[in-house]
Amino acid sequence: MDVKKIGMIGTGSMGGMMSLLFAEHGIHTHYYDPSKKNVEALQSHAKESKHEDKITQHDDHKSLCEALEDGDNPKVFMFSIPHGGPADDSMDALEPYLKPGDIIMDASNEHWKATERRQARLEPKGIHYIGMGVSGGYQSARHGPSISPGGSKEALDKVFPFLQKIACKDTKGRPCVAKLGPGGCGHYVKMIHNGIEHGMMTALCEAWAIMNIGLSMDYEEIGAVFERWDGDKENPLRDNFLINICADICRTKDEKGNYVLANVRDKVVQDVDNSEGTGTWSVQEGTRLHVPDPTIAVSHLFRVASADAARRQTVKKALEGKEVKPGRIEGVDKDKFMDDLYNAVYASFLMCVIQGLHVLSKANEENDWKLDFADVLQLWRKGCIIQSDGVVDLLETVYRSREHDNDDLLGHKKIAGELAKTYPSLKTVVLKAIEFDLHAGALGASLEYYKYSGSTELPTQFQEAELDYFGAHMFELKTAQPGKPVTGDHHFEWKPARGILETDD
Repeated sequence: MDVKKIGMIGTGSMGGMMSLLFAEHGIHTHYYDPSKKNVEALQSHAKESKHEDKITQHDDHKSLCEALEDGDNPKVFMFSIPHGGPADDSMDALEPYLKPGDIIMDASNEHWKATERRQARLEPKGIHYIGMGVSGGYQSARHGPSISPGGSKEALDKVFPFLQKIACKDTKGRPCVAKLGPGGCGHYVKMIHNGIEHGMMTALCEAWAIMNIGLSMDYEEIGAVFERWDGDKENPLRDNFLINICADICRTKDEKGNYVLANVRDKVVQDVDNSEGTGTWSVQEGTRLHVPDPTIAVSHLFRVASADAARRQTVKKALEGKEVKPGRIEGVDKDKFMDDLYNAVYASFLMCVIQGLHVLSKANEENDWKLDFADVLQLWRKGCIIQSDGVVDLLETVYRSREHDNDDLLGHKKIAGELAKTYPSLKTVVLKAIEFDLHAGALGASLEYYKYSGSTELPTQFQEAELDYFGAHMFELKTAQPGKPVTGDHHFEWKPARGILETDD
């Protein structure tokens, strides 16, 4: 299918930039957006980039659909709107003008179950609905994003040439898009991407504070460190998008010559105000599927705790000067400690990705999506927020080996070897952070994840005994072969239950 014109619903930061991207590829974008601000911004960008002839505004859905009519060819739409109700409202408005064969690509950060509900609604009418994650922020939306589409084979086959055209290309020229599978798997993969992203960002902000507060390094010095980390082609954090932008963030100044970062308040609100749901959903999915993803979960809780700055201020006042204040790290060789910090961030990044992939693997089994995990990694090669070539290179090697287990990547020797090498550094950094009251929630969660994932002597032995004591929940004997997560077959009567009138006599 040769897409020559497309209907864009929603032209905020992502939708507006994608509209310009389509125009640059010769695709006429007809769009509808009730926001006057969004309309004015897109028209201004279109004028500046000389794409006015390829970008046309419409005041209602009827006019938009009429402009997309082209004989027997199906109409193609793309949503770039807030998750939840807005997409349902848009479908209600569009549906009277849709015909069999028409295609809607939902490029919003939508919940995968909502995607499947809409697919079920439209499928009997012959209308295709593709749940399609788009990653990379508005900069990548302008130049070519990473795209994770999921839907019927017929729909994916039709739009795939178009998606290959607009997707970001990796260093080998391969598009960062794949026909992932049916149902809501596309939005699920994007949700997992964002959970990993939040884990990585929290580990990085902890590393930044360790350098800035713990080591008294100024912004320029920290920016140089991040630039070196990203640019060293021989090391595992090479070509990492987040580390790359960290260097820019540390060095950027406003028109008065002040560092922009210095005046940014320490709160992340996107989860709490529900403008971004994917982080919350990814943590919920890990819990629902009984997959340990502590780095991702702790990072989410840290973001949520940061959101209410007023509450934190109230607690600080109540402590009357006894609040915990991060201090300067003492008793370390700075050069050696910086090497440890690099390894700690790498270990945490690798474990974030592994945790996300483990959740994805369980969902894949549950829904029979038949995902190709090498395809998933290709999406994350370039154009997305979690782009990290060294990490993806390692995981691609693992997935292409015969002995890997999608549910237990830590059990692969290559990954186990990498984490064993970085463990001493991760432990050193976390211990120093704790000693001097610096924040290390994500780094610490990664450390504990590594420790308990490979241990056969966990303190949960005692917890299992407690459960059997008061609930007769049964336990497995140590003399038995280590079993799968099923109830043990042994109970001990720790203390017999008695009636209120019964005595030991």
